Amino acid sequence: MRKVICIMLALLFAVSLVGCHGKVEHAIFELPESFDTEKQYEITFWAKNENNQTQRDIYAQAVAGFEEIYPNINVTLSSYTDYGQIRNDVLTNLATNTTPNVCITYPDHVAEYMQGDNVIVPLDSLMVDPKYGLGGSDVRFDAPGRDDIIDKFLAECIIDGSYYALPFMRSTEACYVNKTYVEALGYTLPDVLTWDFVWEVSEAAIAKDESGNYKINGQKTMIPFIYKSTDNMMISMLKQKGADYSTENGDILMFNDTAKELLFTIASHANTRAFSTFKISSYPANFLNAGQCIFAIDSTAGATWMGTNAPLCDISEDNLVEFETAVMPIPQFDPENVQMISQGPSVCVFNKEDSGEVLASWLFVQYLLTNDVQISYSSTEGYVPVTKMAQESDEYRDYLSRSGEDNQLYYDVKIDTTKMLIEHTDDTFVTPVFNGSASLRDAAGQMIENVTKSVRRKENVDDAYIENLYSDMMSLYRLDQISAAAGGAGVKTALGPLPRTAVVLIASLGAAWVLIISAVLVDVIKKRKK
Repeated sequence: MRKVICIMLALLFAVSLVGCHGKVEHAIFELPESFDTEKQYEITFWAKNENNQTQRDIYAQAVAGFEEIYPNINVTLSSYTDYGQIRNDVLTNLATNTTPNVCITYPDHVAEYMQGDNVIVPLDSLMVDPKYGLGGSDVRFDAPGRDDIIDKFLAECIIDGSYYALPFMRSTEACYVNKTYVEALGYTLPDVLTWDFVWEVSEAAIAKDESGNYKINGQKTMIPFIYKSTDNMMISMLKQKGADYSTENGDILMFNDTAKELLFTIASHANTRAFSTFKISSYPANFLNAGQCIFAIDSTAGATWMGTNAPLCDISEDNLVEFETAVMPIPQFDPENVQMISQGPSVCVFNKEDSGEVLASWLFVQYLLTNDVQISYSSTEGYVPVTKMAQESDEYRDYLSRSGEDNQLYYDVKIDTTKMLIEHTDDTFVTPVFNGSASLRDAAGQMIENVTKSVRRKENVDDAYIENLYSDMMSLYRLDQISAAAGGAGVKTALGPLPRTAVVLIASLGAAWVLIISAVLVDVIKKRKK
C-alpha cells in the first residue's frame, strides 16, 4: 500500500507540473546553411479573395513574379472565397500531413493548427537570419526588413510568446453612413459616432406615414442600423466598456454583467426593428445602397460594395438611391478614446520534412510583403499595407491622393476607409489568441443573433433568458473544454475563474490526502486484527 501511495503521489506531482505548464511545446526550426537553387521545389499556397477577379490576378502575378526570381520553386495557387473553408481544410488535412506550405489565415486559426506536432513553423529565428531572414543578404528581391513591418500589426501574430505568422494586409470595421438621411432627420453627424447617437437616429428613422411607408425614404422597407459581424460588435462593445472577454491563457470571461446589459440594449432596438444583422436580414450594403439603411457596419475590406457609385454594387440600378456616403469609425462609448478592432489576413508557414522546402515557402512569404504585392492588393479594397516601405512609398501616397478621380481604382469611399484606418492604427486592438479563441468569437456573435431573433418572436429577454443563453453558448461551443485545453481556468467561482494551475494543484492535494488517510486506516485495521 505504501508503495502504491508513493507511486500515486509521484504521478500526482507530475500532473501538477503539467498543469503548471499547460502549453504545447514547439521545436525551433533550423534553416539549412544554404538554399539549394539546383533542386526543384513544389509548394502550395492557399489564398482567399473577396470574389474579386482583380485580387485573384494579383495573387497570380505574385506567383509568376516570384517564380521568375526563383525558377526552381513552383508555386501552386488554390483560391478560396472564405477563411472558414481554409481553416476547415487545414484541420482536415492535419491528420494526413497534407497541409499546404503557405496559407492566408487568421491568428485564431493558427492557434488551432498549432495543436498538432510542430505543424506550424515558428518564425522568430527565420525573421532575424542574416542570410534568409527579413531583408536578408541572400534574398533575391527587395524584401522588407524586420523594422519595416508595422509593429502594431506584427504584434498581432504572436502566439505563446513567438511569431507564428506574418501580417499580410490589415483592415478594420467602418460605419458607412447615409449622411443625406441623417441630416434629413434633423441630425448632424458628430466628429465621432457614439452608440447613443446611432440608436437615437435609428429609432427616429422608423417613423411611418399614414400609408405605412417609412417617412425617411417613402418605402416599405427600412432597417436603420445593420451590423455585418456581430462577433466583432460584442467584442468591440466589451472592449470599449473596459469589460472582460478572455485572457491569453484561455480563461473565458465574456459571460458577465456588462455583456448582459449590452444584450438588453441591443434587444430593445431589435424589438422596434431599428436594428438587425447580416445573418437575419442580408448584406448591409444592399440595404444601404437602396436607401433602406442609414448605418451599415462592415469591414473596410468591403468598401467597394458601399455607396451609390460602388463599383461592386449588388443591386439593380433602378433600386439605387442617390445619397452622400460618410465613412466613420464604428460607434464608441467614449468618443475621446476610440477603440476599433484590427483584422485582416496573415500568412503562416507549415512545417515539412525537407527544410529546403520550408525555406522556399519562407522566401515566398517574404515576397508577399514586397511593395508590388502590398500596394497592388491593398488598392483593391479598404486594406492598408502592413509595411512602412509600402505605406511611405511615392506610389502609394499618389494612390491615396487621387480619391474620387473615378469610381474604380480611385473610388472615394474605398480610399476614405483606408485613410481612416491609417489615421486610427494606434486605436486598434485584437483579442487574445489561443486554441478555441475562434469558437469564443463565434459565441460572442451568436448571443446577439439569438436575442435579436428572440425579441422578433416576442420572447421575453430578461435575466433568466440571459442566464440560459450563457449556459447554451458554453455548451454549444464547448467553451468549458476549450478553456481547460488552452491552459485556462476549468472552474469558475463567484470571485471569478480559478487559474488552471490552482485547479490541478487543489485536485492533486485532495487526492493525496485521500490516499494518506486510506493508508492510515489500513494500518489501524491491520493492528486491530493482530
